This record gives sequence, structure tokens and C-alpha cells, in this order.
Amino acid sequence: MTILHSGMATIQVVIEDRLLRAADRMAKKHQVNRSALFREAMRTYLKNEHFRELERQEREAYERTPDDLSEVARWEGVAAWPED
Repeated sequence: MTILHSGMATIQVVIEDRLLRAADRMAKKHQVNRSALFREAMRTYLKNEHFRELERQEREAYERTPDDLSEVARWEGVAAWPED
């Protein structure tokens, strides 16, 4: 890995020929170079992984401490639409 002065690094990645051709077509379509396309793809992937991790943590928290149904029932009257 070569570290560049601009806060970027040059790396070598091995990918399938078919994936590379598809990436090159997408880069051309969006008028960006291959590196910009891969950077954006990696940002999107990492962001999605972060949200999946937050969802997993939230799910585990609810499994450890499920909702108290009596508390939920108390709020139903407040949230109900008034009758006409």
C-alpha cells in the first residue's frame, strides 16, 4: 500500500474480469473514474453495514427487555382517534 500525501492510499485489489467490466461501464455512465466509483461503493457498503449493526444491537436490546404490554395498553387510549 502506498500512502499519498492527500490522505489517500494506492492499493491493489483483485476482482473478476466481469465485475471490472461492469464497474468500468458504470464509471463511464456516471462520468467518474474507476477509483471514484470504488470509493463511493465502499462508502455505501460501510454505511449499510453500520446501519445493519445498529439494527442488530437494537433487536438484541428488545429481546433482552421486551415491551411491557400493560404500558403499551395505557398509551392506546391516548393514541386512539376521537370518535365523530
